[in-house]
Amino acid sequence: MYALRRWWHDTAGGLPATFWYLWAGLLINRAGAFAMLFLSLYLTDEREASVGLAGTVVGAYGAGGAAGTLLGGVLADRWGRRATLLAAHLATAVLMVALAFSRPLLLIAVLSALVGVVHSMPGPAFVAAIVDVVPAQRRSRAFNLQFWAFNLGMAVASLLAGVLAEASFTALFLVDAGATLTAAAVIGWKVPETLRLATTTAEPPQATRPAPRSVRPRRPGLHTALTDRTFLVFVGLTFLLAVLTMQTSTIMPLAMRADGLGPSAYGVVVALGGALIVVGQLFVPRLIDRHRKDVVLATSTALLALGFGVLAVADELAIYLGAAVIWTVGSMLAAPPNAQINADLAPPQLRARYQSVFYLTFPAAAFVAPTLGGVSLQHLGDRHWLIVAGLGLLAALGHLLAGPPRERHVAALRRVASREPTTATDRVPTA
Repeated sequence: MYALRRWWHDTAGGLPATFWYLWAGLLINRAGAFAMLFLSLYLTDEREASVGLAGTVVGAYGAGGAAGTLLGGVLADRWGRRATLLAAHLATAVLMVALAFSRPLLLIAVLSALVGVVHSMPGPAFVAAIVDVVPAQRRSRAFNLQFWAFNLGMAVASLLAGVLAEASFTALFLVDAGATLTAAAVIGWKVPETLRLATTTAEPPQATRPAPRSVRPRRPGLHTALTDRTFLVFVGLTFLLAVLTMQTSTIMPLAMRADGLGPSAYGVVVALGGALIVVGQLFVPRLIDRHRKDVVLATSTALLALGFGVLAVADELAIYLGAAVIWTVGSMLAAPPNAQINADLAPPQLRARYQSVFYLTFPAAAFVAPTLGGVSLQHLGDRHWLIVAGLGLLAALGHLLAGPPRERHVAALRRVASREPTTATDRVPTA
């Protein structure tokens, strides 16, 4: 019993109540957010679009997400985390209902792009709020639990979606809208505004006389993240990781259909990955804490590459399930160090903006993966998966090369931060 209590304390102890409400909102949202997973199948089966056109429409969703991610980061640092989360969730629900009853492909493409915008807006706000309220020494476990909730919701969503897709694609969009509204209700009821906690760090007094306009330093903003070279190298490597993981929701359903496997089989593969994460993710921190973050990320990316490479010879459900085990383990290992590095590199007053640039990798990958992947699968067939595996191995090598200088940079930032006054995030009461 003592060992169990110790494990639970190490895994989830000492986290603020606000974090748990954010966690609950994320879990509810993801449990019902499955419509876009089946968008490619909806377009080809219900709207009779070609594989290439379906990939382009799904790519429009990713393109909208790129804009939404940056917009969400800026708004979360200006409006506040809570206001951004509520606006994005409510807009998503409205657009999902519109998609449920839309028929022209052009209208579906436009709505998909708009859904991409509002789907991506909450990401920076969610993570920035977590960093605002969770003390630095507990953030790794918070990020691990966030990833766990995301995948627990995805596992539930995949099982439900496989059944709903075979009965009614319209129901997919309507249930998605309902879950999004429920998540908005939890956030609106229980999550306070956390932006003030990110701006309470005392700053050195400024000169009483303003500097001439020609010599004034540029005010920190989105450009700060976009010109931070150490951060951008990390973002580039994360983009390659995202291109790999996006294969499961964009190209793999089409490959499975070509092998004679239907939506329910795809739902089983995705649900298996979610189930593995639900069972094993809470044990990951103890497994990886002893190792350098760059080594963990290189190992995880190599596992992803291996898993997708197996699909080059997949022709039945059992092989797809075996490959899913491999790439899921890679995803599990990557989640905590990815989030922790991102938080370590971001200045407190620019947390959401840095998060938005980081999260930009995912909608960008959501555009690149289906747009190029659909054409690649159509013309190259199973050789597409060998290309994906090669990209993964390149990313793994990149982490090994970029890791040591990045760790030195983070250590320098921590030395500077240790000389600053204590921030409010170190004084947040725990639940």
